Amino acid sequence: MRHHAFLNLIWAGALASTAFAADPVAPRPVTAKICLNCHTTTPGNLRGNFEALALKSSSFQMKVDENTEVLRYDKASLKVVSEEKGATLDDTLKAIKKGHEVRVEYTEKEGVKTATLVAVKPAVKLAAHETITLDEVQKLVAMGPEKGKYFLFDSRPAPRFQEGNIPTAVNMPFPAFDKLVDKLPADKTALLIFYCSGKTCNMSPGSLAKAKKLGYTNAKVFIEGMPAWYSKNYGVIAPKSFKEAFLDKDIPAIVVDLRPDADKGTLKGAVALTPGKTAELLKQFPIAKLKPPVLVVDANGGESARTVAQEIVKAGYPGVNVLQGGFQAWQAANLPLVPGKLATTVTYVPKPRPGSISNAEFTRLASLAPEQRKDVLILDVRNPDETKNGTIKGALVIPETALLSRLAEVPKDAKVLVVTHCSTGIRAELAYHLLKEKGYNARFLNAEITIIDTGEFTID
Repeated sequence: MRHHAFLNLIWAGALASTAFAADPVAPRPVTAKICLNCHTTTPGNLRGNFEALALKSSSFQMKVDENTEVLRYDKASLKVVSEEKGATLDDTLKAIKKGHEVRVEYTEKEGVKTATLVAVKPAVKLAAHETITLDEVQKLVAMGPEKGKYFLFDSRPAPRFQEGNIPTAVNMPFPAFDKLVDKLPADKTALLIFYCSGKTCNMSPGSLAKAKKLGYTNAKVFIEGMPAWYSKNYGVIAPKSFKEAFLDKDIPAIVVDLRPDADKGTLKGAVALTPGKTAELLKQFPIAKLKPPVLVVDANGGESARTVAQEIVKAGYPGVNVLQGGFQAWQAANLPLVPGKLATTVTYVPKPRPGSISNAEFTRLASLAPEQRKDVLILDVRNPDETKNGTIKGALVIPETALLSRLAEVPKDAKVLVVTHCSTGIRAELAYHLLKEKGYNARFLNAEITIIDTGEFTID
C-alpha cells in the first residue's frame, strides 16, 4: 500500500507543484483533455498517453490528445516510477503499454524536450466490496436493468460516451456529477454500478465516493471499464452519437448493414453483409491491431445485429458497436441517408498521423532518380550502424540525434519538402517535429522500411 500511495503521489505531483504546405506552428497542449477532469499541470510537465519507444535514439513519444510529443532521455538520469519494474531502465520503459496514462517532467533546450521523470499512472485500488467484475456485469446486462435490478452509469465525458458504451448504461460524467444527481434512483439501497476508461481512470471511483456521500449503500465500480468490456462484448451507439462522433469528424469506421433492402438508403460508407456470412466479410477487414471502429446496423438494433457484432468481437476486434434502435432509429432522427447499391468490399483507411506522408507517395518520390526529385529532399535519420547496409539513392543522411547540430545541412526553403524516414517511423517523426518547429516544410514516413545496399527498399 505504501508503494501504491507513493506512485499516486508521484502521479499527482503536478497537482500541487497539392500540396505539401508547411503546417502552422500553434501552441501545443500540455494536458490531455480527459486528464483535466482530475488534474492540473504545472510548467515543465506533460500529461497524456504513452505512444512509442525508440531505444536507438533514447527517445519516446506520447500523445496529448491529437498532438504528439517526442522526448529524449538520458539513461543515466531518467527516473521512471511504475508498478511494473524491469531489470533495466529499457525493460521498464518497454513495459509501458501504448495508450497508458503518464505524467512526464522535462527540461527544454533549443526546442528539444528531455524527460527527467516518467510517472506511469497506477491502477485504481478499491476495497473488494466496492468493486464488481466483468463477468458479473455481463450477466446483469444480459438480464437488463428491470430483471437484474441495477443502474449502470458511464462516468466518462459525453464525447467518449458517444463513441460507444455498455448496453443499458446512462451517461453521468463525473465532472458534472453534482448537476446530474436526478439521474440516480430514489432507492438508496439500489445497486449502482459506475465505470469509466479502465484500471487507471479515477472518474468512476470519484462517482462512487460522491454516491456514498449521498447515502447510497450498494454502489460499486467496474474498475476494468470500457476497455475490458470491448475485449469480450459489443457496445452500443445512439444514431445521433454516431453522426456527431464519427461522421461529422470524418473519423473512419467500418459500417456493416445487414438489411436486405439497404439499397433504398443507408449510412455513409456502409458495406453489405448477409447474416450468416460474417466470416467471409472478416477476410476483408484490416488487421485487428489497427482497432478499426465497427458499427453493425440492422432494421431495429435487434438480434441479427447483436449476433454479427459478437462474431466480429470474437474474431479479435475491439470497439465493435450496434446502432441503437437500428436503421429505424436513424431514419426517425432524420439523419442523412445515402441511396444506391451498397459496397460489398470493406474499405478502411486509418486517419493518418499529422505530418505523415502516405506509403504510396513516399514510394513514388523515393523511386525517382535523385535529379528528378525537384523540390523534395529525402532525409534518412537512422544511425550509422543501420545506414551502412544501404540508403535510398540521393538521400541526405543525418542521424536524428545529430540533426539539431547539423541543421545547416538541410535546405530551408518553403518550396523544398523534407521527407524524413528511419526504420520504423518513430525517429522520423521526432525529426519531423524538430524540423517543423524550426520552420521547415516537412513530412515523415510512419512505417517500417528496409533498405538494401543497391538503394532498393520495401515498406511494410
